[in-house]
Amino acid sequence: MKVTRNTPNQLILTNTPWFIGITLVLFVLCFVGAGLFMVSDGGEGILFGIFFALFGGGLGFGAFCVFVRRVQVILDRNSNSILIRRQSIFGYDAVKHELSNLSHAEVETTTSTRDTTTSKMHRPVLILEKGMSAGRHPIVEAYVSGRGAQRMVDAVNSWLPAREVDSDSQSA
Repeated sequence: MKVTRNTPNQLILTNTPWFIGITLVLFVLCFVGAGLFMVSDGGEGILFGIFFALFGGGLGFGAFCVFVRRVQVILDRNSNSILIRRQSIFGYDAVKHELSNLSHAEVETTTSTRDTTTSKMHRPVLILEKGMSAGRHPIVEAYVSGRGAQRMVDAVNSWLPAREVDSDSQSA
C-alpha cells in the first residue's frame, strides 16, 4: 500500500498489486502458449497440449481471481467519511463509515511457525470505537511481511490529530 494523497482534508491509501497481477498473467500466457504449441505440433501431443493449456492456464487464472484485488481507502474530513473500496475481477465493493467514529489505526500481527523458523505477518486495521460499525476493520484482507502495514498505520495516525487543529482554528 502507498499514500497517494495526504492533504489536511483528505488522506488516500491505495493498494494496487501490479507485480502479482502481471506475474500471474505471464504465468497464464506461458502455460496457454506452451499448450497451444504442443497442439499445433500435432501427433500424440494434442491431448496433452490441451490439458496443459487448460490446467495451467486455469490455475493461473484462478490465482489471479483470488489474489489480485485493488483497495483504496479514502479518509475525508469534508464529508466526515471513511470509504473503503475493493475491486476484483468479480466486481466492486464499497463500505462507508463515519470519520468521527475512527479512534486510530493499529497493526494486526499473526505469527506462524514452521520447523524452527517463526515468521510474522502484518496488516493495517482501522479501529472504530463508536457508531453502528464499531470494531476492527482491516484495510486489506491479507497479512504481508515487511513494514508496509506500519507505514499505513503511521500515515493514518499522524493524519488524524489534524482534526483537532482544524476545528480549534475554525472556532477561534
